[in-house]
Amino acid sequence: MNLSIERARSRKPITLLTILGVLLLPAIIGGILVAALQNPTERLDSMTAAIVNLDEPVTIDDQYTPLGRQLASGLVEGSDDMDSNLTWVISNEEDAADGLADGSYQAVVTIPAEFSAAATSAGQTIANGSGTPEQATIQVTTPDDGLVADDLITSQIASVAASSMGTMLSEATMENVLVGFTTIGDQIGEAASGASELADGARSAADGAAELPDGAAQLADGAAQLGSGASELASGLGTIASGTRDAASGATELGNGLIAGAAGLEAPNSDLNQLAGAAKATAGYTQAAADQTAALAKTLGALQATCATSGAEAAYCASVDAAFTEAQAAATSAGTADVYADNVATGVSALPSALASQLRTAGTGATSLADGLNQLAAGTDQSATGASALGDGATQLSDGATALADGAGELATGLDTLATGTGDLAGGLQTASEQLPSFSDDESTSLASVISDPVTSNAEANTIFGPTAIPLLAAVALWFGGLASFLVMRAHTARTLTSRRSSATLTLRAFWPAAAIGAGQGVLVALIVQIVASYDAAAWWAFAGTAVLAGVAFAAVNQALVAVFGGIGRWISALVGVVAVATGLISTVPGWLASIGAALPTAPAFTGLIAANGAAVAGLVVWAVLSLIVTTVVVAMRRTTSAKAVLASA
Repeated sequence: MNLSIERARSRKPITLLTILGVLLLPAIIGGILVAALQNPTERLDSMTAAIVNLDEPVTIDDQYTPLGRQLASGLVEGSDDMDSNLTWVISNEEDAADGLADGSYQAVVTIPAEFSAAATSAGQTIANGSGTPEQATIQVTTPDDGLVADDLITSQIASVAASSMGTMLSEATMENVLVGFTTIGDQIGEAASGASELADGARSAADGAAELPDGAAQLADGAAQLGSGASELASGLGTIASGTRDAASGATELGNGLIAGAAGLEAPNSDLNQLAGAAKATAGYTQAAADQTAALAKTLGALQATCATSGAEAAYCASVDAAFTEAQAAATSAGTADVYADNVATGVSALPSALASQLRTAGTGATSLADGLNQLAAGTDQSATGASALGDGATQLSDGATALADGAGELATGLDTLATGTGDLAGGLQTASEQLPSFSDDESTSLASVISDPVTSNAEANTIFGPTAIPLLAAVALWFGGLASFLVMRAHTARTLTSRRSSATLTLRAFWPAAAIGAGQGVLVALIVQIVASYDAAAWWAFAGTAVLAGVAFAAVNQALVAVFGGIGRWISALVGVVAVATGLISTVPGWLASIGAALPTAPAFTGLIAANGAAVAGLVVWAVLSLIVTTVVVAMRRTTSAKAVLASA
């Protein structure tokens, strides 16, 4: 399918296939570059490096130490923080040399024979107090025909591995030193504390020993007095024992008498038993009296009820009434007396047995008291014997206390001298302990880590070309896409001289196909970048918008270059792309070249693709507008000619 777009340097029309090729060119270029250069460290498994371990392990404090093997293992397996992503091969010198020559290996890391000895020499020098420390080294060899970044990658990995092992060894050495300082300081501090406590104890002992002579003399006097008192106590206890035996005899007699009295109370002819019989008889008489008075009161009550109806005299009835009242009172009193008489009879009947039981209990207790008094008398005799022995011992104690007083004076003098010496020792040890640094285990580990690696950087090297590689490659791809549009299309129609349309219209008619292609190129490049970089939605829309605007602006700039300079304009456009790449890859380019790069139309596109901003958008719009103005001026100038030129063309 042919399109109504004029082809540059040819009368053949432009086809849809041509437009499609121009449209896809930046996307293909950008996709290839981004895929090849984005995060190359993630694909390091395609590189193969050989490890030649010539190290001879050493033995330190009976500990086998193969540091060369550990380094090789760390390169092959990686570390806790990062896995190894190169393909490492444990090899020998001959195989490594052959592999490096035929391209099988991109690098060879050689660990020399003295690696373990040199790596541990510093720690051994510190531990032994003598020796010559050496620096352990490893050798990294790459082929002469290796690719540009291969040397950088392998050297950096080997350097980081060696640095990590060196840091690990330094940390272990410094931590042992710091822990040693702390241990020595703690031990000296403990010794100082012990010496101080010993001094305090010795001083206290000296003070006590100084008081001991007086105490011993007082003890001697007290012991002598104790001996005298003990003799008197023995005599008094003998008297008490005799009196206690007499009391025991009396208690025995009292117990026997009480038991005999209880037996007498329980006899049938005892006074209490006779009294109980009389009480029972009295209770019977009071019961009969109560019954008789109750019958009398009943009879008088019946007589009272019939007196008024019998025709008796009033005085007689009154006498009957009075007699009935008195009979009722007598019956009540007789009933009450009967109750009391029964209670008394019951109590008196139980009294002999109760008194007899109590007397028998008291008699038994008196007998037991007599036994206890006899035992007390025996114990008192023993106490008297002990008091006599105490008197003899107190006399001996008095003699020993006197000798103790003599020795205590000499002891006090010696303890005072000991206290002074140990106090001076404690002060010296405390001063030494305070002057030595002290660290906890965590502090020792942290401080050793910092001392062994005092300077670090938070820079990350996940990719060789940094986070701006994608924006740079995208900007350059879009620039060459604009150039490709005007390698195929004309900057203005070949009928510019004879056309009746305005110069601006002719400029825009030639511009809009390239602008549409540039916008499409921007969308395609943004899609390719999203597949590789996985921007979030907001970032991608900003990137895509800037890419579309850059594609349109680059179409306008390339149109102007071709319109003004013709074929040389295309050469200038290619040069602009090269300068954009050169100034965007590294910051160490010459100042004059960096200034040229900052003035090119690719600069605002590069900036805007890194982070969309108004200044970048304004810069692209200004370049597009100025380019269209320049192209319009060129078109206007091409619409005038001389008669000579007309005749020549005819």
